[in-house]
Amino acid sequence: MQSLAPATRTRLRASMRIFSCFAVTALAASVAASAQGFGFGHDHGFDHGGDYGFTFTPGNLVVSRSVYFGNADTVKVGEILPPGCGAGLCSPTTGAVADGTYPYVFNNDSYDGSFGITSPIFLDEMTPSGWVLHSLEVPNSTQRGITPESNQLVTSFSSKSEEALHLSSDGKYLTFMDYVAPVNTIDASNANTPGVIDPTNPVGESFYRAVATVDARGHFTFTETNAYSGNNGRVAILNNEDGANVFYTAGNAGNGSNPQPDGVILGAGAQILTPSTVGEYQQNPGAPTPVASFSVTELGDKADKVGKDDNFRGMTIYNNVLYFTKGSGSNGVNTVYFVNTTGTACPKGVGLPVAGAKLPTTPLTYNLSTLQADGLPSNMCVLAGFPTLSNKTGNPVNFPFGLWFADANTLYVADEGDGTTTYDATTNMYTDDAGQTMAGLEKWIFNSTTKTWNLAYTLQTGLNLGKPYTVQGYPTGDNAATGLPWAPATDGLRNIVGTFGDGWFVPRDKVVIYAISSTVSGGGDTGADPNKLYVIVDDLKNTSATAATGEQFIELRAAKNKEVLRGVSFTPGTEQAGSY
Repeated sequence: MQSLAPATRTRLRASMRIFSCFAVTALAASVAASAQGFGFGHDHGFDHGGDYGFTFTPGNLVVSRSVYFGNADTVKVGEILPPGCGAGLCSPTTGAVADGTYPYVFNNDSYDGSFGITSPIFLDEMTPSGWVLHSLEVPNSTQRGITPESNQLVTSFSSKSEEALHLSSDGKYLTFMDYVAPVNTIDASNANTPGVIDPTNPVGESFYRAVATVDARGHFTFTETNAYSGNNGRVAILNNEDGANVFYTAGNAGNGSNPQPDGVILGAGAQILTPSTVGEYQQNPGAPTPVASFSVTELGDKADKVGKDDNFRGMTIYNNVLYFTKGSGSNGVNTVYFVNTTGTACPKGVGLPVAGAKLPTTPLTYNLSTLQADGLPSNMCVLAGFPTLSNKTGNPVNFPFGLWFADANTLYVADEGDGTTTYDATTNMYTDDAGQTMAGLEKWIFNSTTKTWNLAYTLQTGLNLGKPYTVQGYPTGDNAATGLPWAPATDGLRNIVGTFGDGWFVPRDKVVIYAISSTVSGGGDTGADPNKLYVIVDDLKNTSATAATGEQFIELRAAKNKEVLRGVSFTPGTEQAGSY
């Protein structure tokens, strides 16, 4: 367990004083007021980084946020989608059912299964207690001076699995992953990449995916890739210590028919990239470079669709081991994995990392002639104690996303919930979501006797799972397209980051964990719902739900109308505790 740096401790003292001196309700009210009063919106004069004197302060938080920038003209009613779709690949010829007005525009998801619209990305610096300090806008096509040859990056507004934030292994850089495209591009999140074209993909466009890094002064660099063609890259971590200089990334690929092209199979799941030293317009990415893969055949199950077992969402590094989560899709297993670099950790697909294992530094070796039949070779394992039931064998009950190791024996896993929209108008509740037992923050503890990880409890109090909440300026009543309320409700948690108490106002044996929420609603795409940032303090010694009674989440921030929150991390220069 690492102690916090003096700068980190200084920042946390102020925030932890709030935890110890004020009631939960008072804290929630004060931070909500501060967030609402800041006046977020794309038209404000935010910093753009680099030349504007921007500086991140160690010990603070960074939250990635996107703002919908479209208008009624962005999509026209009756417009045939997806853009550029080939013969027989377009959605029904009735055309788009809604124009570009938010949030009604996302009702087009029922017409175009690939529907999405790109939007600007903002990195908001916040104190650990929830005060928003300033915001750094990622370069994009709406800014003055940005040309097609300029470095730029956008997200897909409704793609809820994007924009996870992580610090590099040396703690000096933030990393995340998104699209090299203009703002207001339709369906970029399911487009091909330029070097991996799937002719059966209905989206007839192509855009590189790219990893972004930003340093403490707000300087950006971008590294393009042909990975994740037909789908999205979700998370990136820079390993830049002990002579290494590589990105690890996670995501999904494919938006066409089966069999998928070789490049789609190679570009799914876990990738390794070398950071680029030149601008985007000078880059010419080659074929995707997978670093790891898993197949359910390791567990004795029948093979799934090639490449789809590697539909990864979350990632972290702890003790020189690379971990991934899978929490969606009809293939594979929703669980926690690790990369088996020694080759001896788990001969039957389940095991524990070998002491002294090293992080991977080179791509996975594979046989292209057998790729279509057998997929990539398996070099990943399910972490012992975590679920091994195939999604095809039974309905999954857990949906892991972000993860954070507090120490070698304590692992926190965010579970985003099952997304079910079973609504009871009498109680005004999404009943299935309210009754979930694993959605929220799972605490897993390692049993050194059985050599397995065991679920100790799931923290949910304060999340108000399944209970709709209001958003100022957001539609009220029911969405005519779905017959359900527009108002979103928290369904679980996605990305998380944690740290230890500073020893002054929160004991060092307690952890403070920040989490981004997932939602359910009657909106056309729940990824477009304004969601929330929560914080919770957990006693590291607790091993049961009874012991954790009284621990509850506090809402630190709520996204406004036309906003979504995606990732959370500490600022560059913050000394890291636990995994990253």
